[in-house]
Amino acid sequence: MPATLTIMSAAASGGGVGADEGFHVPVWLWFAFLAGVVAMLLVDLLVLHKEAHDVTIREAAITSIVWIAIGLSFSLVLWAVLDNGSTAAVRYLTGYVIEKSLSVDNVFVWAVIFGYFSVPGKYQHRVLFWGIFGALVMRAIFILVGAQLLESFDWMLFVFGGFLVFTAVRVATHDDDEIHPENNPVLKLVRRFVPVTAEYDGQRLFTKHNARRMATPLFVVLVLIEATDVVFAVDSVPAILAVSTDRFIVFSSNALAILGLRALYFLLEGVRDRLVHLNKGLGVILAYVGVKMIVSHWYHIDSLISLAVIAVVLTITVVTSMRATAGQAAAVAPGPPGGGSPDLGSPDAGSPITDSSDNGSADAGTEGAH
Repeated sequence: MPATLTIMSAAASGGGVGADEGFHVPVWLWFAFLAGVVAMLLVDLLVLHKEAHDVTIREAAITSIVWIAIGLSFSLVLWAVLDNGSTAAVRYLTGYVIEKSLSVDNVFVWAVIFGYFSVPGKYQHRVLFWGIFGALVMRAIFILVGAQLLESFDWMLFVFGGFLVFTAVRVATHDDDEIHPENNPVLKLVRRFVPVTAEYDGQRLFTKHNARRMATPLFVVLVLIEATDVVFAVDSVPAILAVSTDRFIVFSSNALAILGLRALYFLLEGVRDRLVHLNKGLGVILAYVGVKMIVSHWYHIDSLISLAVIAVVLTITVVTSMRATAGQAAAVAPGPPGGGSPDLGSPDAGSPITDSSDNGSADAGTEGAH
């Protein structure tokens, strides 16, 4: 009999989160999934985006379709391989849709960061690649800790559920204009301790200037993107744990949803101003899963119902947003922000990048790293 990883639910007798009865996940499936993720990342980095280039809408659309097809198709693998595969597949799909929908807000924050640092469009994909790689590692840690807490302490259901309801209110009342990268404490920390060049040096995160190893502005952008993902993970991981505490279900749905975010960014950046009701829709979704998590201590809501509710809310959000902005001028939205060098004012003026060395900002030209 093949070795298995048995991942049990928080409260087997009382329903608990997702009412998991224990999906027996074969060890080989863990290794096969992780190997597949690494292989897809390598193909994306070394084949599809070996040379820096601006991602067109057509390329982003095709890539998004491929990533979504992979994500949805994986539910069939779970259906065929796992015990009680139909339930596992539905919970995976529910988690996948939740993560995908919540990530849209994250995508728009990326756009603000890229615009603030004037990141050239052809370099943005490389930053997002490493950003996604870091996000996968951080999500794995969050999932392991969160699932363990739910399994060890029944009262964490109410903590996580209450936090999601609180977050739902915050997201629903959130104003996009409140995003100010220059006020990010991570940026201030990097400014203080890391010497940074004044201009980009291709796709390099580090370069040499006057025989000195220095970070490029692209490194600062990457650090900010990783920091924002940690913030979003605090919201999204508990949301998926409200559907299932099975680590494989939660991680695989998270991972496959995250892998497609780069293409989704290039596809959605041009229509961000039209999704005027996005925050309200995401707030409703978070509120629903938060309440679902709280009441699961007494009553189990079927996963198919949850999937249907989330799908309906997303559909209503998109349709009402498009109708509300239908009367806007048919102006072509600008492509991914970028082009040129970052604004290099004085630190007091709130410049994106300043050199922390004693010699001030680096010269305009930078020597490529060897």
